[in-house]
Amino acid sequence: MSVSLGIRALRRWPEPRAILTLIKPITWFPPVWAYLCGVVSSGVPVMSAPWLVLIGMVLAGPVVCGMSQAANDWCDRHVDAINEPDRPIPSGRIPGRWGLWIALFMSIAALALGSTLGPWGFGATVFGVLAAWAYSAEPVRMKKSGWWGPGLVALCYEGLPWFTGAAVLSAGAPAWQIVALALLYAVGAHGIMTLNDFKALEGDRQTGVNSLPVTLGPERAAHVASWIMAVPQLVVIAALAWWGQVYHAAAIAALLLVQLWAMRVLLSDPKGRAPWYNATGVTLYVSGMMVAAFAVRGVV
Repeated sequence: MSVSLGIRALRRWPEPRAILTLIKPITWFPPVWAYLCGVVSSGVPVMSAPWLVLIGMVLAGPVVCGMSQAANDWCDRHVDAINEPDRPIPSGRIPGRWGLWIALFMSIAALALGSTLGPWGFGATVFGVLAAWAYSAEPVRMKKSGWWGPGLVALCYEGLPWFTGAAVLSAGAPAWQIVALALLYAVGAHGIMTLNDFKALEGDRQTGVNSLPVTLGPERAAHVASWIMAVPQLVVIAALAWWGQVYHAAAIAALLLVQLWAMRVLLSDPKGRAPWYNATGVTLYVSGMMVAAFAVRGVV
């Protein structure tokens, strides 16, 4: 053990595998999926501009989302030393200030890549980069709030990529119906982000991060998260039915019913079941997003 610690203390370069762990590929799916929802909802044929679809997917997932994870890990290195001491930065596998340099380099790379997507794509990229740092870094550090922090992440994970995909393919502002759906699913994703905070409960409590599981307790936070996830989907169902997309509305209603069952399971043991719900209920949630994206093509 002492030899291993000595090697880590002397390390000057980050481990390549640790860099991949730092930018958390598992987190790339939600923004990539939301970007594709935006592409689909625009109604523009994908093959008319496949490079815009591919660049947007890379930007939303590996680059911007990866950058946000690196920035968060750097700013959270003291919290991770409590919650997850084996994370790349507190473990020493990414030594010194390398975590900061990686996050800054990826921020610049994101802006450069975003500039290839036109003014709408670049503007969305600037917003996403600034939001990532505002969430994690002092003095703003919005993650200290259990309301504003998850709300910002939800917006950047679901609403912003959806809006960007539609705007880039349309080469202009998306129709208000598309924006409304993107915002509704972003609001609902606040509940998903709250459930993600369960894993950092102890470290957040010790370091002054007032997540909802800390301020409300796990049981009440799970109830709040469930309501926040469910209500926007009810609004989506009603909107699609009003717009004449009855079959799509029925499909989302069926997905929501299964989610309600999963929420009951979650509430039986919020802290223990949160990871399970993230693998089941969230899958149903994002499936509904794509159904809504196809539905709105027949409206705008």
